[in-house]
Amino acid sequence: MGRTILIAGPNSSGKSAFAESLVRETYGPRYYIATMRCQTEENRRRIEKHRRQRAGLGFVTVEEPYFLGRLELPADSVVLLEDVSNLLANNMFEKDIGPSQVLEDILALSRRCGTLIAVTISGLSEEGYDGETAGYIRALNEVNGKLAEAFGGVAEMRSGRPVWAKGGHHAFA
Repeated sequence: MGRTILIAGPNSSGKSAFAESLVRETYGPRYYIATMRCQTEENRRRIEKHRRQRAGLGFVTVEEPYFLGRLELPADSVVLLEDVSNLLANNMFEKDIGPSQVLEDILALSRRCGTLIAVTISGLSEEGYDGETAGYIRALNEVNGKLAEAFGGVAEMRSGRPVWAKGGHHAFA
């Protein structure tokens, strides 16, 4: 497995901007794996915001909302996966693929590239939800936990700043 970092936090917490700042410190071909499917006006606004944020960073954008296990990327590539929560939702709700396969696809990707920085939503609670939504939240928390165990670095965004839970910034250097 190459260098791996998980960036977690609530929506609009600065996860993506922080992940992109880490990419600025890297060398090698850069790939941005976009998992969000544009289905609403809010989705479109978020996609445009992210495109503006990463402009000039030299990314090749790969739109892949489902099957990361199929991607072939150079061994020295720097990959920004945006994001785990969308990838899991797409697979669970549209393809009936469970969290264990999504996790394995992410881990397989991490073994095929030089650096993988994965962004995910964290801090979701099943409280007040039932059925599919509660199942999704449970699955996301499980996938996030297993990625945190497997990855060399884990940062949680708090008040717009990263708090390293594992590895610290030196895990990336």
